[in-house]
Amino acid sequence: MVAAAGGLVWRAHDQGVFSAGAGPAYEPWTDWRSDAAPGPLGLVRAGILAASPHNTQPWLFRAGATRIELYADTERNLGAFDPYLREMHIGLGCALENMTRVGRVLGYDVTVTLGAGPLAAPPASLHPARVATLELSPARPRPDRLVDAIPLRHTDRGAYAAARPVPGDMLEAMWAVFQDDADVRLFLFSAPGERKQFGDLVQGATDAIIADPAMVAASDRWFRHRGLDVHRKRDGLTLDAAALGPFVTAMAKVLPPASAETSHRYWRDATRDVQIPTSALFGLIAVRDLYDRPQALRAGQRWQRLHLMATARGLAMQPINQPVEMVDREREQGKPPRAAAALAALTGDAAWNPTFAFRAGVPTRPAAPSPRRPVGAVVLG
Repeated sequence: MVAAAGGLVWRAHDQGVFSAGAGPAYEPWTDWRSDAAPGPLGLVRAGILAASPHNTQPWLFRAGATRIELYADTERNLGAFDPYLREMHIGLGCALENMTRVGRVLGYDVTVTLGAGPLAAPPASLHPARVATLELSPARPRPDRLVDAIPLRHTDRGAYAAARPVPGDMLEAMWAVFQDDADVRLFLFSAPGERKQFGDLVQGATDAIIADPAMVAASDRWFRHRGLDVHRKRDGLTLDAAALGPFVTAMAKVLPPASAETSHRYWRDATRDVQIPTSALFGLIAVRDLYDRPQALRAGQRWQRLHLMATARGLAMQPINQPVEMVDREREQGKPPRAAAALAALTGDAAWNPTFAFRAGVPTRPAAPSPRRPVGAVVLG
């Protein structure tokens, strides 16, 4: 019994049961300002704290004295989950939002030029692809309250306080984010009937995904079940960030890793039983052209801004993008566009193509951080 208990304690320690959210993989969240030397690398340190699909962190940077180039690390693609790299480019747009905001605080005027062209399946030979250039010129530093939210912004996959609506001033601020872009639009759903329609659409898409072996395999590649993998790879989805609750998280870490099928069944159940019913607000970010590169990047910039705004106000947000992922998957397989038609029925305007879906509300517990790769791993020589 003593030996068994000792073995259990050793495994718990090895799996990070007693050190959730701590260690080298999480240091970029706390060191991003104190560790930042003056200059363009300060922008990069903020960029790597942005949101990205499945926490793939699909970015690379080339930094000079007056310019930063942002590249898509196409080797970090989600395969059947993101066959046209649409979600990858939304994540890259999130990094741009962090970088431009921090640049102004650090004393730069930042001019962003986005790469043009359509999104497409990644080529057989994967190479970094430049997607944006940031030109930096000296300027007077300007304060930005959303910069303070950057190290606090985390995806909250847990239950929200369903009876507490998102405040009206937050809704107005969210609408204002989209007033300056004719090609990117926000749809919000807070009425009970709207939320049920949205939830049914999300649940149906989730069921379709877990019935698709290729999508399950593509997603499972980014699950980090072992503590060793969390700190070695410093990316992906972790048990700590899954909002399972302290006891269940500890047990999941100590027990052998679940199969891909089991993990995704839990994800389906959490979507149905926790995420959909406790959300006071659902939203869609839509674009004119679903596979236009600049529009995907600009949609990502606005999602990051929404999430920073929510964080600054003590609110929680989570991507819940399964319906749009099924749009891509059906297109890739040449199937009838049922997911796109369902989304058009939800918005009531087929001229707009949803590219990002999310939930928002009042959190019931703090969200855990996700691991991050260090700057040295993402800066090109």
